[in-house]
Amino acid sequence: MKKQVSLLIAAMSAAALLAGCGSGQTAETAAATTAAPAETTAAAESETIETFTEAAETADEKETADAADPSAPGSAQVVDQNVTVRVGSLKGPTSMGLVHLMDLAAKEESRCNYEFTMVTAADELLGKMVSGDLDIALIPANVASVLYNKTEGGISVIDINTLGVLDIVASDDSIQSIADLKGKTLYLTGKGTTPDYVIRYLLSANGLTEDDVTLEFKSEATEVAAVLKEQPDAIGLLPQPFVTAACAQNEDLKIVLDLTKEWQAVQGEGGSQLVTGVTVVRDGFLEQNQPLVDAFLEEHQASTEFTLSDPAAASELIAAQGIIEKAPVAQKALPYCNIVCITGDEMKAALSGYLQVLADQDPQAVGGKLPGDDFYYMAQ
Repeated sequence: MKKQVSLLIAAMSAAALLAGCGSGQTAETAAATTAAPAETTAAAESETIETFTEAAETADEKETADAADPSAPGSAQVVDQNVTVRVGSLKGPTSMGLVHLMDLAAKEESRCNYEFTMVTAADELLGKMVSGDLDIALIPANVASVLYNKTEGGISVIDINTLGVLDIVASDDSIQSIADLKGKTLYLTGKGTTPDYVIRYLLSANGLTEDDVTLEFKSEATEVAAVLKEQPDAIGLLPQPFVTAACAQNEDLKIVLDLTKEWQAVQGEGGSQLVTGVTVVRDGFLEQNQPLVDAFLEEHQASTEFTLSDPAAASELIAAQGIIEKAPVAQKALPYCNIVCITGDEMKAALSGYLQVLADQDPQAVGGKLPGDDFYYMAQ
């Protein structure tokens, strides 16, 4: 029971670790996107500890009973293809690779029986994972590490679904490298969160100190977009799809630095990658339903390939799911969202290296310590 209470506390704070951009919007931004990417928004849920504790107890009791009953759906002894696989995701880039599978499931054409839940705050998913109301969730990479530590290894990451979605935008063509930021002011959101960690790491790796670049933090991505619109010489750090929306509002703005590429330039070949989102599974569900988890991985991979190979059709599905309001904006943003489905050894190498960088700056960013090898699921 102490484990469940501590997990709740983590759930209330973990999403804030990745709070790169707020969810508020101006009317202009709302015309392009329906909500800020949940991967970089601070959570605002306030359910009581007692509520989640009771839900967690109920989930534990049910899972124990199912394991003891060979006829129970989802039990380890019987693999029932009619078991509902409950998948939660965030309204943002990490769900874009999932939309084709969502569409197939709605048409009852998927291999597994899925129930999808899409929300705008990471802690909503974490609460549902605690209570056992979700089996699989697509969440921020560092939040997965926090959740792993708080549950003492109760979840496993099964794939990376999104690499970096952060870009530096400006109208200044002279900015062609991180070093060119010296002496300038950079507007961004999320002090003490992933965007902050990433830019400080890249500044240091390029020989710059905190005295060389002024980091001006705003509470929401829309505030950064407003500064970029009002000040022609302003430089901003934004996530997709806010980058696409901001550039659409100001034709002089452009992406001057892709932080995913800048990260790769520092890390070199074979190094870690800048990771935004991962997919995790409750170990209780995995132990009882490994074939279903493996089937989900295959269908997630196929759905991702659809999104990448047919962006026009995928953009229509993205708009239909309400991730981005307009399909043309979604199609323009897709090439910059780094949608992937990386598994196995490649997943472990990319994610472990990324978490190491965060841990070196602030161990609490990953839950106090790096996850063990059992954090990484290797499909057979």
